[in-house]
Amino acid sequence: MLDDIDRGLIHALHIDGRAPFSTIADVLGVSTQTVSRRYRRLCAEASLRVVGLADPHRAGRTQWLLRLTAGPHAAQDLAAALARRADTSWVMLASGGTEIVALVHTPTAVGQAGHALLLHDIPRTAAITAVSAHCVLHTYLGGPTAWPGREQSLDAEQRRRLQPATVPARPAQQALTPADDDLLAALQRDGRASLTDLAAATGWSAATIARRLADLRAVGALFFDLELDNTLLGVTTQAMLWMAVAPAHLDHVARTLAGHHELAYVAAVTGPSNLVAQALCPDPAALHRYLIDKVGAVAAIRSLETAPVLRMVKAIGPVPSTPRTGAPRRTKSRTQPAG
Repeated sequence: MLDDIDRGLIHALHIDGRAPFSTIADVLGVSTQTVSRRYRRLCAEASLRVVGLADPHRAGRTQWLLRLTAGPHAAQDLAAALARRADTSWVMLASGGTEIVALVHTPTAVGQAGHALLLHDIPRTAAITAVSAHCVLHTYLGGPTAWPGREQSLDAEQRRRLQPATVPARPAQQALTPADDDLLAALQRDGRASLTDLAAATGWSAATIARRLADLRAVGALFFDLELDNTLLGVTTQAMLWMAVAPAHLDHVARTLAGHHELAYVAAVTGPSNLVAQALCPDPAALHRYLIDKVGAVAAIRSLETAPVLRMVKAIGPVPSTPRTGAPRRTKSRTQPAG
């Protein structure tokens, strides 16, 4: 079980995934060694991982929520195959294990390569019985915005002390370029990788790495997210909510839902169900109460489909090639399928 130090550390990493342990220790009122030890334990036993991610718009990427239907055995194999791909995140088994939901990242520019999964690989997979793809038009909750369930440990003063220093970005260095690919790949594997390790992965100097990180973070082109086993925070029931809302009310409804502490992700998408959300609840009864009391009170929602999530196969970061020492890998659900 998590104690106050664990929860404070998790909250601190949500605020700044690369905050020095010494800074976190000072805020929490414990030693640096305690914070370092707790971090290593959470990584080994709770699948904690800090992941660095590029803002998809600045990276020239479009996100698609993919829904695939297949038989239970085929669905598990397909989910595992999708999880191994570099262009996917948030791969989950839902609806009794016969549905796969995944976030797919494709180039935004028309005519570019990189749409193989949507255009070639899936249509040729005989085990798939139904497919729907929903382009993510706008993310209201997810990505850089954290699930409120993880942000309940630190007070306003502690949060202020952990905010990354604001550094003016150099205008010529604001855009992500292909030269950043190695840096972003290394940060996806470990968002807390040292400057020395990042220099080895990119061939740049540590000073160049530090300047580039500061530039990208200053303009919001790079942010940090967390993976964590949310059952340690009392979450045992997850569900994807697919809603249909009249376009005139879509923005208001989405902003209303984004303020619900039960939700970790809210996005406007294409298709008959034009609003999607991810709910994290303590148990099925809590999910039922949420749907009745809060979602049901939003009159502009014309229809609602609830798809329970049975297992998260992949979260935001790459699936490790070997299991972590100490415990089987368990992944979190937060802001989005949002990576």
